[in-house]
Order: sequence, then C-alpha cells, then structure tokens
Amino acid sequence: MAERLTVSRDGKPIYDIVLETSFGELGAEVKKLDLGSRKICIVTDSHVAPLYLEEVREILAGCCGRVSVFTFPAGEENKNLDTVRDLYEHLIREHFDRKDVLAALGGGVAGDLCGFAAATYLRGVDFIQIPTTLLSQVDSSIGGKTGVDFDAYKNMVGAFHMPRLVYANLAAFQTLPGEQFASGMGEVIKHGLIRNKAYYEWLKENRERILARDGETCLSMVLESCKIKRQVVEADPTEQGERALLNYGHTLGHAIEKLSNFSLLHGCAVGLGCIAAARISANRGLISTEETEDIRRTFGDFGLPTGLAAGGCAGSASAGAAGGFSWEDVRTAMKSDKKMDSGVVKFILLRKVGEAVMDKTLTEEEIRAGFAYLQGEQ
Repeated sequence: MAERLTVSRDGKPIYDIVLETSFGELGAEVKKLDLGSRKICIVTDSHVAPLYLEEVREILAGCCGRVSVFTFPAGEENKNLDTVRDLYEHLIREHFDRKDVLAALGGGVAGDLCGFAAATYLRGVDFIQIPTTLLSQVDSSIGGKTGVDFDAYKNMVGAFHMPRLVYANLAAFQTLPGEQFASGMGEVIKHGLIRNKAYYEWLKENRERILARDGETCLSMVLESCKIKRQVVEADPTEQGERALLNYGHTLGHAIEKLSNFSLLHGCAVGLGCIAAARISANRGLISTEETEDIRRTFGDFGLPTGLAAGGCAGSASAGAAGGFSWEDVRTAMKSDKKMDSGVVKFILLRKVGEAVMDKTLTEEEIRAGFAYLQGEQ
C-alpha cells in the first residue's frame, strides 16, 4: 500500500514524498508537475543504470518532451566538481534551459550531485528525486540539502534546493547489497535515537523482519523515518537550529569516513559516530552506561560496525582501513568539517534516548574519550 507525505515550508506545501513498491505510479506523479514539452535529464550512476534506467526512462518519456541521460561512475569518490562539470557540459550540449528538469535516480551520491547541479545550473532548475537505496529514501532525498565533496572534504560545496517530488520505490531494496542496506540502517537507527524512543525500540523488536526486507515492515520503517526527517526540516529548512540535531553521529562519523578514503560507507561511519556520541553522553551523565551498550549492540545487530577494528557494514572487507588512523588524524579531519562554528565543534549529544541536544562546550578530551571507546577502551 502506497504512502504519501507532504513537505511544507512556512505552512505552504512544497513537494510530496511518495512511497511505493514499484515504479508503476511514477508517471502519474510526474504528470502532476505539468512538464508538457519540457526536457528531463536522468542523472544516475553505473551501478543503478543497468537495474532501473530503462524502466524509468520509458516512464518519464511519457511525461515530457524528451528524456536525456547522464551516467557517471558509481562511488563517493566521484561526487565532486569534476563530475558536476561533466554534467553541466551535458546539459549545455543538450540545450537544457531554466524550465527543464533533472531527475536523480539512485542513492545519496546521485541525489546530492544532481541536486547541486540543479541548484546551480542557470541559477537553478527544478529536479526530482527517485531514491533507490534505504539511506537515500530515509535521509538524503528529503529536505533539499545538496552538495559535493571537495578534495575529500565531505559535502563542502553545496546549496539548499528543494526537489519537486520524491518518489521512493521500496522494491529496490531487493537489489540492494547487504552492506548498502546496513548503511541505510545507520541513519534509520539515528532517527529513533534523536527523536523517537518508541521507534528505536520498535526497530529492535522487528529486527528479523527488517533484515529479511519484509515489504510491510520496511514500508512502516521508511514512513516513520521520513516523518521524523520531515518534522525536523519543516521546523528548520536551512539548518539554523533544530535541523542540526540530524547531525547526531556525523561529527566523528564524517572524519572517520574521510580518513577511510570513503571505503567505509556513510551510514556505517555515522553509526560509529553515534556510538561514540552515546558514550560521550554517558560520560556527561545524560544517559546510562547500560543504554550506551544497548545502542552499540543495536548497531551491531543490524550489520553495522561497532568499533574501529570491527570491519565494515555487513562484513565489507573494503572498510577495514577505518581502523588504521589515530586520534590526531581524527582531530585534524574534524577541524575541517563544515559543522565547525568559529572554531568550535557543534556536537550533538543524547539528552536521553529519543531526544538529542546540541552542545558547544565539549572539550577535546571528552571527544577523544568517545573515539577511544571505538578503539576498544572502556
């Protein structure tokens, strides 16, 4: 059964998030945008294209004047300005103007890159999100944050640019590699920890059905995560306050992700950051040691790494490099993070399980203690 959420800004509807179990209704949803003879450029990567490109291209061809395709090599290492430049060149050669539309087909890399190009090409064109990974369906496709990496600095160049539509086909989970599904669970678990303790407990109770990718259970999970993300971004669309709570686990997580040369998937790095932040919260007396251990165990139960020597998501051997760096490496990487505020780290802690809070008073020693927890120190 399909689900629909409307995202608003200042009380006015901006776009819908449509959760389906096929691409069957994509054409009807795009037709509501009344594109007429406008052109659409599908932006996708080399992993997703063989799976879904032709089906989506055929559907979109019935909704607009002409469909163009831009395919780039898959991987976070290609989410950069060089790829954006190639996309600009493609759009120019295809004579795309301000009323034409881009469509991101794929995971967070495709969505972020396509959204950034849409925000900046001709000072802004419309785009739609067609996310195919768990992580992109519950997180990166929602809220209008777009961006690309710059010299391995995560999302350092970006813009806020809202999509016209988010259409998520949950059947795509069946073609998602195990480590990618686990990576998405990193953001899902984070949602429960920062906003909804009952949801966090529900995830643990439904672990087996989630890992089996049961359709009804996954739909309930994605819907709840989308509701949490929508609630936060509606309250703070350009991250001036409350939206920063979504960065729980990201301060250390981004540093770890960067230092692994992106061999560690984003959600796995965020999961490690969440575990470290939970330990820091416990050290501050905000949550208990037992709750910290439960959080660590929960990430592990969903196939995420629980320490720097624990390997990658779902046993991904490529992520082993995450354990080969020091606190000095991490401290340097954090200082280059975009979440710094006049040299002060904006760190998200748990006031309690299900409620997050921003803190600007953490000392280097406190953050280092969280990192040490990931290294196996107690």
